[in-house]
Amino acid sequence: MVRTGQEHGAGIAARLRARHWPQSLVLIAAAGLATHWFGLAALLLALPAALLALALWERRHPRPLTDEAARGAAMHRAIAHGLSTARQTGARTACLLLQIDDFETLTDRHGLAAADRVILQSLERLARTLRPADQLFDLGAGRLGVLLAPMPGLTLGPLLALAERLRTALAEPIPLDAATLHISASLGLCLDAQAPARTATALYDASLAALHEARRNGPSAIRAYGRGMAAPMPLPRALADEVSEALAEGRLITWFQPQICTDTGQISGFEALARWQHPTAGLIAPAEFLPLLAASGRMEVLGDAMLANALRALQTWDHLSLDIPRVGLNLSPEELRNPTLPEKFAWELDRCDLPAHRLVIEVLETVVATSADDVITRNIAALARMGCPIDLDDYGTGHASIATIRRFAVQRLKIDRSYVTAIDRDPDQQRMVGAILSMADRLGLATLAEGVETAGEHAMLAQLGCAHVQGFGIARPMPLAATPDWIAAHRAKLGPVPRIARAKG
Repeated sequence: MVRTGQEHGAGIAARLRARHWPQSLVLIAAAGLATHWFGLAALLLALPAALLALALWERRHPRPLTDEAARGAAMHRAIAHGLSTARQTGARTACLLLQIDDFETLTDRHGLAAADRVILQSLERLARTLRPADQLFDLGAGRLGVLLAPMPGLTLGPLLALAERLRTALAEPIPLDAATLHISASLGLCLDAQAPARTATALYDASLAALHEARRNGPSAIRAYGRGMAAPMPLPRALADEVSEALAEGRLITWFQPQICTDTGQISGFEALARWQHPTAGLIAPAEFLPLLAASGRMEVLGDAMLANALRALQTWDHLSLDIPRVGLNLSPEELRNPTLPEKFAWELDRCDLPAHRLVIEVLETVVATSADDVITRNIAALARMGCPIDLDDYGTGHASIATIRRFAVQRLKIDRSYVTAIDRDPDQQRMVGAILSMADRLGLATLAEGVETAGEHAMLAQLGCAHVQGFGIARPMPLAATPDWIAAHRAKLGPVPRIARAKG
């Protein structure tokens, strides 16, 4: 009962410190009911006052046009007050911004209720890590803000140590119904003395620039603001037209991320990934521009460019005698609905004088699990008959059945990152991945784990029997021109690799 009360209190404190006033009043009233033998009477007496306070609060704080803008404004006001106090006392303050990685994917996959639960749990954990005078802000869309209360002698070293504690606190598993959810967060920070100016806007924008840099190097990265960092430019309203123009002019580029055999450490392939280097907004994530291309009906044009670049990469590696077995290429639903797709791939492979088995076709599990489209089924089967290996991408997110796997002639399962995170520390993750690997082994399917970020995750996956791995812990995606040097450096550090005893069953 004491532990439950403490957790309830932490939830109230977290909501109060994140400026969730109405929810806090309800929780406080409920706490009175649950913890006092005369709780019912207390609640009845408190309810009119709570409702009056709520009405006054709503009257004095009308609902903003955008909740996200209002939350940001609240943090700006708090920063301004903190800077004023710091100037008067000769102390230092700092701003930290945390972004839960892949928050949109988490929301799409588990629902809004689960996303709200993640935010509340995160606020509670941050509140327990911070001092009572420090302030927490829920900025919306999976972003959380921290403003440190002014303190004498605050320097970058202790601030970075605090950032690491905050990141570690958010990495603890979150119970979600009968499952366990693992999240990570990227973090940007700025000490008031390092900001371009001693204003709330300058300190916040500097922290935002550091967060942007962390996300570029993420997931789960920490960056402190430094001179020359800049917050991302707002994306132009005409971005849909711009991305179409960039595609037409060849300015959408292809980067490559290596895949490694867990037995030998040798490179087993690369995956081709689309990137857009915008002239003012910088590197734009595929999640932002791919929906625009899909909405404008341009995904097939991008697919053609990606196919040409993937085959060109194989030719380049062959010319340099680098012995790269194959390259993986993601196919969108729009491409898979093209009845002439197999003929186009056969023609391109023949033109480049490359065998089909070197071009891996990656199809999202969500596509095959929900597709009743005969054209999609026919195209995937035709590519498989041609000799192209079929990878089922993001396995574990789309509920594909064994019958579906057989129907689409899948040869390899790419295990989604959500099952890989913290697998070296979480027995539940190990059991889940172990079950996937056991099923794959019985069905004669190869396996590749995505999103591997640490040596511990790599080692555990190898021990469990996952044949291949891919992720930032191996290498980040890179332009084609950078791959020869990376390949040479990777192979130079490979020594005799002992075989790891694999778990059975």
